Order: sequence, then C-alpha cells, then structure tokens
Amino acid sequence: METRNNRNEKIHSIRFEISAVFLVVMVGTFIFCLLVNIFFMESFYVRNKRDAILAAYRSISQAIGSGDIASAEFDEEINHICERYNIEMIVLDADSKTIKTSANNSEMLARILWENMINSASGTLKDPARTIIDRGEDYTLQMNKESSTGRQYLEMWGIVGNGNLVLVRSTMESIRDNVSISNTFMIYVAIIAIVVGSIIILFISKKVTDPIKKLYLISDEMKKLNFEAKYTGNQLYKNEIDVLGQNMNELSETLEKSIKNLKNANIALKQDIARKEQIDEMRKEFLSNVSHELKTPIALIQGYAEGLKEGINEDAESRDFYCEVIMDEASKMNIMVKKLLTLNQLEFGNDSANMERFDIVEMIENYVKSAQLLAKQKDVTVKFDEYSPIFVWGDEFKIEEVLQNYYSNAINHIDGEKIIEIKLVQKEGKVRVSVFNTGTPIPEDSIGHIWEKFYKVDKARTREYGGSGVGLSIVKAIMEGMHQDYGVINYDNGVEFYFELETK
Repeated sequence: METRNNRNEKIHSIRFEISAVFLVVMVGTFIFCLLVNIFFMESFYVRNKRDAILAAYRSISQAIGSGDIASAEFDEEINHICERYNIEMIVLDADSKTIKTSANNSEMLARILWENMINSASGTLKDPARTIIDRGEDYTLQMNKESSTGRQYLEMWGIVGNGNLVLVRSTMESIRDNVSISNTFMIYVAIIAIVVGSIIILFISKKVTDPIKKLYLISDEMKKLNFEAKYTGNQLYKNEIDVLGQNMNELSETLEKSIKNLKNANIALKQDIARKEQIDEMRKEFLSNVSHELKTPIALIQGYAEGLKEGINEDAESRDFYCEVIMDEASKMNIMVKKLLTLNQLEFGNDSANMERFDIVEMIENYVKSAQLLAKQKDVTVKFDEYSPIFVWGDEFKIEEVLQNYYSNAINHIDGEKIIEIKLVQKEGKVRVSVFNTGTPIPEDSIGHIWEKFYKVDKARTREYGGSGVGLSIVKAIMEGMHQDYGVINYDNGVEFYFELETK
C-alpha cells in the first residue's frame, strides 16, 4: 500500500487485489466442494452401493433362473462384483443349504437371511434395527444395524428361482470411511493448492500489474511535467497494455512539444509586451526631450521674427543679424530633427545594418580630408598615422556616421593643445578605432550618462556650438545594432572615444 506525497488518498495495489480475488475464489471453491462432499457424498455412495447390490442380486437371480449358478463364469463375475463394491452374499436352497457364498461367515449370513424371512412372514415390520428403503416383487432393500457390533449394513434379500433364498449386503462403515478419507484428502489438497496457487497467482499478477505500475509512475511524472520517463514494453509480444504504453509515450512527446511551444509563445509575448512598454516609455521620453530641445530655438525664432515684423531695428545690419539668428536656429532644428529621425529608426530596428567588407583606413583618410576645413577654422591639429589597408566587417555608411560623431564631438570639446589623434589598434581578429582630443576630462558622474539621448555635460557650451545631445546616442544604437564594443576613456589631458570592428 502506497501513499502519495501530495495527497492524502491511499493507493491500493492492483496486484494484491487480483491475488486476493483469486485466493477468495479458490478458497470458496474448495469450501463449496467440501460442503458438497460432507452433505451429499454419503448419499451418493449409498445410491451407488444400492445399484451395485441390486446388480449383484439380479445377476444371482438370472444365474439361478438359467441354471449357471455353479458355473466358473458366474463365480468370476460375482467375485468381481463383491470385491469391487465390498459386498457379502449368500444363496440358500429351499432346504436351507448353502449353494453359493462370498463370505467366510456363511452361518451368520444364513441366520440373518432367515431372520428377515421370518420377520417378514410374521409381519414384524417395526423392528428398530431395520429400516425398509425399497421393496420389489422379489426383493426387499433395507438398512440393518447389528446389535452386537453396532455396525450398520445395507441389505437386499428375497426369494428367486425355485424357492432359493438370496442375501446381499454391504457395510455402511466402508462408505463413511471413504467419505471421511475423501474429505480429509480434499482438505489436504485444498491447503496445498491454496499455498501453491497463491504463490503462482502472486507471480502471474506481478507480471500483469508491473506494466500497469510503470504506466502509473509515468503518468505521475507527466503530471509533474516531467516527460523524460518513457514506457518500455515487450517488443516481441505486445498486448493492450504495451499499446497503451506506446500511446502514453506519444502523448508525452506531444504534450512536451505543446508545452514547449506555449512557453516559447509566452516568452515571445512577454518580450512583445516588454518591448511595447519600452517603446511607450521611449516615445514619452522622446516627446518630452524633443519638446524641451525645440522650445529654445522656436522661442528665439519666434522672438526675432516678431522683432523683424515690428521693425525694432530698421537698419540693414540689424535686420541681417536677426535673419542670421533665425536661419541659424532653424538649421540647428533641422539637424537635430534629422538626427532624431535617424536615432528613432536605429532604436526601433527599422534601419538594419548592411554588413560588408571595406577598408577602414581608406574611409578614415577620406573623412579627415573632407573635414580639414573645419579643423583649420578652429585651429585644430589632426594626427592620423599611415597604416596598411585594414579590412573590416560592418555597415560602411553607419561606421562613417560613428566616426563623424566622434570627430565632431572632439572638435566641439577640444581645448589645451587642440590636438585630435585618430589611432588604429589590431588585436585577435578585431581592430579598435579611437578618436582622442585634448581638453578637460568628462566628470566621473557623467560618464555613465553621456550615451543617453539629450544628455549634455556642459549645457552652455553645447548650446554654443549647437549640439543636440543625440550624437553619442546614435553611436550607441549603431554599435549595439552590429553587436560591437564601444566606449570612452578619460585621460589627464583629454578624452578618448573608441569603437571596435571585426576583421575576420
């Protein structure tokens, strides 16, 4: 008997239930047979004995009638009947002389026969020792109990032929002994059969119930969502339990696949929900930052436009100044909107990287040449050593945009010696591109925020050169989109920004 850990209900073993049912049926069958023996076997033996006595009586009667009573064939037949059914017989003639007997005590049998004849002739029918069972034309069948020995006999007597007297009898003790022996033997057989049968039933029921127990244990594991347990049955001989086990294996695999698909769908749904929430937060943040960034240039444009309309300064030089401010602020707004659109596409995954192999050295050289005028205007020295061609994997257009943002950032924050140095360092299948500018290091509390949209370390200076605080966010989106490393390093005399690309 087993008890589940997670329930209070008890599990009864089918093996012991089947064994108990078979055992009860077996014991009940033997008890029934024993009761039948006890109550009906004696009467069955008596009936058989009666038929045997009657057959012997008829044989004697027929032999006397045909004159064969003295023949050897009759002796052989009558001896066979008497030995088989434990019968005693005697035949007397009309002068009371013994013609044929099967017993040594012929005188006693003759006396009993004459007593029966005398009692019958005198009408003494109510002898307590004798009980008439059947009476025919030429015979009387009775139960007789000897007063001297107390033994009970089944007797048949009568007159046959030409006045011959015949007595055939059999002791009832042999019948009862046979019944007792039969019952005792049946009890012994029953005990042995029950013990041996119980062992056999336990063995057979184990072979029958073991597969069922396997299925029970597998179903218990399936309930715990453990689908590793599988049913292994007989591959040569299959029955309904083996087929059920195979079906449970297939069901287990189907459930495992379904649950796996559901979990994957659930993860995807959670990611979609998280992405939607992130997009909503980004949209709110974007709108908040854009409105904040556009508020100042719009106010300036509106103020100077109103001043021009009202004619505050009528001289041409003042009007030109007002127009230049309006145009400058509009240009800054245009640049910022373009950068915001670019960043928006990168962050939302609408602008995927077009990976190709190109020479990073050539790209940097071309960009430095195109930016020489800006460097001369700010009296900046740009250093870039000569390098052999280095081919990298990446989106060339976006990498150039990263370089442009780093370069512009360096130009706008340069100070001191006013030197910008671009370096290439190769290492283990990658190349690091770094842009260093002399000047004031980035404050430690700001390093973790410079990649955020609209974050400005020095807001006054950023406003002075028209920075939007979006450039480094674009760098972050591009590099993370290509799964490449990027970062910033502070030095005592300046700041170095870098990014890495694969060369293999």
